[in-house]
Amino acid sequence: MVTTSPQAGDPRKGPRRRGKVLEQAILQAALDELAEVGYSGLTMDRVAARAHTNKTVIYRRWPHRAALAVAAYLHVTPADDPPDTGDLRADVLALLRGAAQRISYPQGAILHILAAEMGNEPDLVRAARDQLVDTSLARWLTVLGKAVARGQARPEALSPRIATVAIDLVRHEYLVRGAAIIADSTIVEIVDTIYLPLVRASADTDDPGTRR
Repeated sequence: MVTTSPQAGDPRKGPRRRGKVLEQAILQAALDELAEVGYSGLTMDRVAARAHTNKTVIYRRWPHRAALAVAAYLHVTPADDPPDTGDLRADVLALLRGAAQRISYPQGAILHILAAEMGNEPDLVRAARDQLVDTSLARWLTVLGKAVARGQARPEALSPRIATVAIDLVRHEYLVRGAAIIADSTIVEIVDTIYLPLVRASADTDDPGTRR
């Protein structure tokens, strides 16, 4: 007599999982699907089968595949709390280095897959804005807000377009120029020659390379 595991007949059957354990299984399944079939081949049915659950469970957490795909990317690229060293340059370098690590290969391969599909998928654009862009903006505004309070940055730097110039340039290196890994020298150049001169208070204009 041949015996089979519970998953062999029905991928949804198996040990019952809840909460974070189930959520992590779904996100990992989504990542594996993105790596194998890309965003165009990603379906809730395929993710459910791989995660040994059903798609109703997935829809309770994510309303569509775009939200799931972005959440899966964030699952492997969690962001730390905004740095607070007391020095604007040090904080900005820490933010950019952390971001560069998250968008470089291999994790960045998923971001590249998602970015390539955004022109064809309005839901993906909205999910990226809500989960990636808005979260990133909040981190930059937190760092700059403290710098403004210390007199190290001008209040005008709290404009969203100004605040995110540095991270936008790092994303440009990866997504447009095709850099698999963002060199630290590139990060330092962006900070010292572009970002700090743009956001610093007028009384804080000494040589950026001398501030540590």
